[in-house]
Amino acid sequence: MDEKTVKEEAKRIPYGMMNFVAVREDNCYYVDKTRFIEKVERANKYFFFIRPRRFGKSLTMSMLRHYYDVNQTDKFERLYGDLYIGKHPTRNHNKYLIIYLNFAVVNADLGNYRSALDEHCNTRFNSFCDSYARLLPDGIKDELNKKSGCVAQLDYINDECDKAGLKIYLFIDEYDHFTNHILSDAARLEEYQGETHGTGYLRTFFDTIKAGTDSSIERVFITGVSPVTLDDLTSGFNIGTNYSLDYDFNQMVGFTEEEVREMLTYYSQHYEFNHTIDELIDIMKPYYDNYCFSEDAYGETTMYNSNMVLSFLYKYIGNRCRLPKRMLDENIRVDYEKLRMLIRKDKEFAHDASIIQTLVSEGYVTGELKEGFPAENIADNDNFVSLLYYFGLVTIGDTDMGDTKFIIPNEVVREQIFTYLLDTYKENDLTFDSSDIRTKEKFMAYRGEFKPFFQYIADCIYTFSSQRDRQKGEAFVHGFTLALTSQCRFYRPISELDNQNGYADVFLRPRCEIYKDMEHSYIIELKYLKSNATESEVNAAVKKAESQVCRYADTVNVNDNIGHTILHKVYVVYRGVEMVACDEIAPTNKQL
Repeated sequence: MDEKTVKEEAKRIPYGMMNFVAVREDNCYYVDKTRFIEKVERANKYFFFIRPRRFGKSLTMSMLRHYYDVNQTDKFERLYGDLYIGKHPTRNHNKYLIIYLNFAVVNADLGNYRSALDEHCNTRFNSFCDSYARLLPDGIKDELNKKSGCVAQLDYINDECDKAGLKIYLFIDEYDHFTNHILSDAARLEEYQGETHGTGYLRTFFDTIKAGTDSSIERVFITGVSPVTLDDLTSGFNIGTNYSLDYDFNQMVGFTEEEVREMLTYYSQHYEFNHTIDELIDIMKPYYDNYCFSEDAYGETTMYNSNMVLSFLYKYIGNRCRLPKRMLDENIRVDYEKLRMLIRKDKEFAHDASIIQTLVSEGYVTGELKEGFPAENIADNDNFVSLLYYFGLVTIGDTDMGDTKFIIPNEVVREQIFTYLLDTYKENDLTFDSSDIRTKEKFMAYRGEFKPFFQYIADCIYTFSSQRDRQKGEAFVHGFTLALTSQCRFYRPISELDNQNGYADVFLRPRCEIYKDMEHSYIIELKYLKSNATESEVNAAVKKAESQVCRYADTVNVNDNIGHTILHKVYVVYRGVEMVACDEIAPTNKQL
């Protein structure tokens, strides 16, 4: 960081930080979520909360842990004094002994899972005994280590704390890590069920937690990314309440736009920003915003992914307040890879039936949002759509004849889904040369040569489909075209551009804020006809496409987004898997 750009010492950006104490003591910017403590206390004492990865769950849990920890009493003013809860403390602050388990660090392979869970819990239980030695009965640690396994050890701790009149607040982070790992392999479903049903080990562990709530375990707070394990363990822990879809907790993690604006305003006072707050919001919003975690909250406040916002701000300030070329945080991509195999439960990717394919080609899918479902039913339509929702790959969009409409929330997620789509095409023998397509993208952006780009796509579609008949169809043509255009670094593709005149298949909005010298933008109307369509039907489709693409190009939405570039009004027509027309109406320049 060039010190000349800093007006005065600014708070650190807490990108990637999950420890609340470190955030507060290292002078980091903290978006105050402590007002939700009051709501948590009014809720059921056994609290389940599901959110997508890297959305701020762990930091929120850390904030709660230290708020309730009896050992943190002397730090209360320093950690919380200037926050909402410091000014409105509840009676329960600093009243509990804390047990914190993080299943994300437990080896989730079935062959090692029991020993790994025992090892993690033993480490945490020993730390518990050390931390609260002044309050616990003498010799508790030695006796604890004579017990074999986490079930017996947790039962022992419960009993000893109950005798001493001590109350425990149990926190479990990434409770479903085991599930998400195992379910990526359908062949291991039976083994998974053995652990979560009947006398299975994980099931017995949660049975022990439930038993402990009748003695020393006063409150439980559990987080994860999917409800699958919760449903499988329901009878093992049927006193818990799932607040993931509750209106009151829609904003507990993630950032509202107001919170993002406040953060940007703060840093703009410490660094020489090259953009106004409104300009930065306009740039960030399509990539990081638009999550809704409660159907009752739809149409009110949408949520930004907090990790993405912090990553963007960190890169922006670190790059002399210039926009990053990559809007996607690579850490998010890593998380996506972890989920990819689980998502492939999607009907073996039979394209004409695939939920992912429908989502890409239609822009939405419909279904009923489920609070939980067993692992063996994960491929059912409503369950699978709900799983995508909990992972953050779709969000609530609207309703459609009584069903919830789910849409891709933003461009970062869209890129992840399209990447998944392309990877799956490759696995089904469709290959393409990344370097070749990148060259064609450059010529399209800087020379206005769009035909080679779309011809390349058409050649891939034709070759692949001739080998695999089941891949033919409109959904495949649309899906592959959208997937490849979404990878182009020069544009932000906006599919199904909504305006008063209808929808365009894709508007390639130029990223002029990054590539200031690029010269061309595109709006594309893609038509698909069945393979037996006549020449007259092809000509009619061309005329219709010409008319529609001109109408779309005249909209204010498009004109406000092409900057200095020449806008090309392109139509592409397929008959079956063969591209039979690719041309443009006379291009226009906004400056003319």
